[in-house]
Amino acid sequence: MNVFSRGIRNAFRNQVRTIAVVGILSLSIGLSLAMLVAHKAVDQKINSVKASAGNTITISPAGFSNFSQVNNALTTTLLSKVSGLSHVTSLTETLTDRLKTIGSASASSFGASSTSSNQTSLTSPVTINANSKRGLRAFTFGGLSGIPSNFSPPITITGTNNPYSLNSNNLSLSSGNFINGNLDNNQALVSTSMASKNNLKVGSTFTAYSATLTVAGIFSNNGNQSLGNNVIVSLPTEQSLSGQSGAVTSALATVDSEDNLASVTAAVKNVLGSSADVESAQDIANQTIQPLDSVSSVSMYSLIGAVVAGAVIILMIMIMITRERRREIGVLKAIGASNLKVVTQFVSEAVTFAVMAAVVGIIIGVAAASPITNTLVKNSSTSSTSTNFNGGFRTNARFGAANGPTLLSGGRGLGKVRNEISNVKAEVGWSIIGYGFGAAIIIAVAGSSIAAWFIAKVRPAEVMRME
Repeated sequence: MNVFSRGIRNAFRNQVRTIAVVGILSLSIGLSLAMLVAHKAVDQKINSVKASAGNTITISPAGFSNFSQVNNALTTTLLSKVSGLSHVTSLTETLTDRLKTIGSASASSFGASSTSSNQTSLTSPVTINANSKRGLRAFTFGGLSGIPSNFSPPITITGTNNPYSLNSNNLSLSSGNFINGNLDNNQALVSTSMASKNNLKVGSTFTAYSATLTVAGIFSNNGNQSLGNNVIVSLPTEQSLSGQSGAVTSALATVDSEDNLASVTAAVKNVLGSSADVESAQDIANQTIQPLDSVSSVSMYSLIGAVVAGAVIILMIMIMITRERRREIGVLKAIGASNLKVVTQFVSEAVTFAVMAAVVGIIIGVAAASPITNTLVKNSSTSSTSTNFNGGFRTNARFGAANGPTLLSGGRGLGKVRNEISNVKAEVGWSIIGYGFGAAIIIAVAGSSIAAWFIAKVRPAEVMRME
C-alpha cells in the first residue's frame, strides 16, 4: 500500500473526528466561497457603474435642494462661458416650472406656484391613491390630508435647448416632430399619457401661462408617471412665458472624452465660482457606489478570515493527529520510511479531509451566496438613503414628512444608477467552484505544513525507548 492510499484510509480511522472535521471545515469553505461570490458580484457592479457614468458634468444653482422654494437660477450668459471651454462638445440647458391645472384645488401643496398666470388647461395623468396604506399618498404642508375631488397634481413644464432627452431619458416620438429647442415658437411636446388624458393629438392646442401652445409631437413615456407628467417646450419659450428671461435651473455639459472629464470639471468650477454646484459624472458615480465599496471590503475581509480559519482548523487537527501517532511515525521511520514519505502520508490525509469538506462546502456556498450578497447590499444601501422615489413624487420614506412631496422636475446626474446599485446578482460559475476546490487544497497543504515539522523531529530510537 503506497503512502497516498494509506493517508486516505487514515482519514477514516476515527469516524466521529472525520465527521466533525469535515463539518467545521465545510462551513469555513462554504463561507469563503459565498464571500468570494459576493466580492466578485459587487466588484462587477462597481465597474459597471463607473463604466456607465459617462463623460458629463451636472451644473445646478449653488445650494440647490429638491424641496427648496427659493433657489437662485443660473443664466444663459453665465453658462455661455462653459460652452466656450475646450473639450466641451455640448451644453444642455433647462428651465423648469410647475403649472397648476385651472380649477384644481390645493395645488400649491405640491410646490406649484400660486400665481394665477402659472396655470394650464391640461390635467395631470398622474394617478394618486389617497386611501391606500401602501400606495402613494398626498400631503399638504401640514401633513396628510384628503384629496378633493377636483384636485389635479401640478404639471411640470420644461424648457430646454435639447428636446431629444429629458431627465437622462432619450425620447422617442410616437407621432409628430421634435421642436427646435433654440426658437421661441410656442410649440410643445407632450407624453402619450398626457395626450390620452387630455384628448390631444398633433396640432391640438392647450393653454399655459395664459398663452396658447400647439402640440408639435407626442413622445412615449412607457408608463413612467414622472416622465409622463412633463410638457416640453423650447428654452426661449419657457423663459418668455414664465417671465424668467435668461434664467436656467440646470445644465448638463458633455465632454469629448472621459480622459478630459476631471480637467474640464475643474475648469467649469473655476469659471462659475460660487454661483453653481458642479459635479462630474464620475464624482456622482463615486458617491453612488460608496455602499458597494463597503460591501466589497466586508466580503474581502470575511473571505480572508474564513480561509485563515480553515487553515487553522486543519493545522490544529493535523498537530493533534501527529502527536497521537508518534509511535506509528517512529515505527515507519525505523523500518526505512523517509521523512518525505511520512509527511506525504499525512498531507494526503489532510487533503482527503479538505476535499470532502470542499464538496459539502461548495454546496453550502452555492446555496448561501445569493442570500448573503443580497443581505449585504440591501443593508448597506438602506443605511445610505432615507428617501424613496415613487410614482414621480419624492416623499419621506415613512410617509410622514411635514413638507409636501415634490414632483421630480429634473434628474441630477446618475438617478438611474442610484436605483440600480441594489440590483447585484450573485452568480456561481465553474471558475468559482474551481477556486473553491483550489482553496481547499491550499488550506490542506498549508494546515499540514507545520505537522511535517513535528514529523521530522520524531526520532525512532526515542519512541522505542519510551515504549
